[in-house]
Amino acid sequence: MIVPLVEAVADTCGGKAGALGALLRAGLPVPDGFVVPFAAYLAAARDLDLGRFAGEPDDADAVRQTIEARSVHADVIDALGGALDDIGDPPVAVRSSAAGEDTGQESAAGQHESFLAVHGVSAVAEAVRACWASLFSPRAIAYRAAGRAASGRDGQPPDDLFMAVIVQRHLDADISGVMFTPADPDDATRIEASWGLGPSVVEGKVTPDAYRVAEDGSVTRTVADKQQRLDRRGTRLVVRDVPSAARNQPALDDATAARLATLGAQIAAALGGPQDVEWAIADGRTWVLQARPVTAAPPPPTSSSGASAVPAATFAGTPGSHGTVTGTARIVRGPGDFARVRPGDILVCPFTDPAWTPLLRIAAGVVTETGGVLSHAAIVAREHAIPAVLGVPNVTSRLRDDTVVTVDGTSGTVTATNA
Repeated sequence: MIVPLVEAVADTCGGKAGALGALLRAGLPVPDGFVVPFAAYLAAARDLDLGRFAGEPDDADAVRQTIEARSVHADVIDALGGALDDIGDPPVAVRSSAAGEDTGQESAAGQHESFLAVHGVSAVAEAVRACWASLFSPRAIAYRAAGRAASGRDGQPPDDLFMAVIVQRHLDADISGVMFTPADPDDATRIEASWGLGPSVVEGKVTPDAYRVAEDGSVTRTVADKQQRLDRRGTRLVVRDVPSAARNQPALDDATAARLATLGAQIAAALGGPQDVEWAIADGRTWVLQARPVTAAPPPPTSSSGASAVPAATFAGTPGSHGTVTGTARIVRGPGDFARVRPGDILVCPFTDPAWTPLLRIAAGVVTETGGVLSHAAIVAREHAIPAVLGVPNVTSRLRDDTVVTVDGTSGTVTATNA
């Protein structure tokens, strides 16, 4: 019913849990916890024809609502209570670990639910149920459909609709971020970092500091204006303003960035290839929160960004996803604007939340005001081969709706052709 995280394997606990289990067995620093395996989910959904509902949004929504409405079985609640007691009943992170997630073909980055600062068996049980149901969220359905289309399996239902759930000790991170280990020994390790908890970085809600650690340990960095941070307050997550003196201070010194790169090399060796790693530093100690294969490498950074000297009708940002495309700019500030997006539009937005994944199936390109190249949305854009430029200051007010723009995701520029 419950699997200690150190014993987790992908076949029964999903790719995310399987990777963390392997890292724990290799002696690497992963917060302790446990997994609610596939078997518990399949028991909860045993009377539902999951394959039939895999690709039809209306039917899938009915499945999701059915799962959400069901009480978690008493046996599962009892097992959760015992497992939480075993780790001291701290606040925990409750995170999805689906079959087919975190593989070399599909990351499913940000497509399923995760919860931080959860405390108590009842709240954990509710979060587990929400993770199960998120297998049938609109963004997860759209992501799976895009993956099937890209692999020539369009119209075929997936045969691995299983969801496990990881429960781990919550870390009150002082600094957190993402790291891509190099695919080639001559490449650099790429690290993005910001203050507070990791969702700010992985969800693209802040523009993080960017570091490149070369094979010889030398570090180059670009420090961002990190205006906000996310922290735990009891069982709530709160967004706070970063004090002005710290906004433009580097989140990592060079020595810490180099140590992260060394840890990244150990992770890549343990898991057998280049890895996309989520990490956190709490009370001076570095922890690994997630590791998955790199599915699509980001473009190399340009020599200049942001306020570089470019023509008036060209806006400069960070290269996020290779390619060049021309289309109609569609300003999207939230879900209320989703219906305005048409196939071939260029999505121009403050940031891209993982819930916006369905738009990436129809948009021709993406431009954001904040976010880093290692964020979930940037990863999904690269998997979908959609050009993306990130971190263009105030672009939603500097560009007009219906402007024809050219997005160069390799150079990191956005050019308005009829401004």
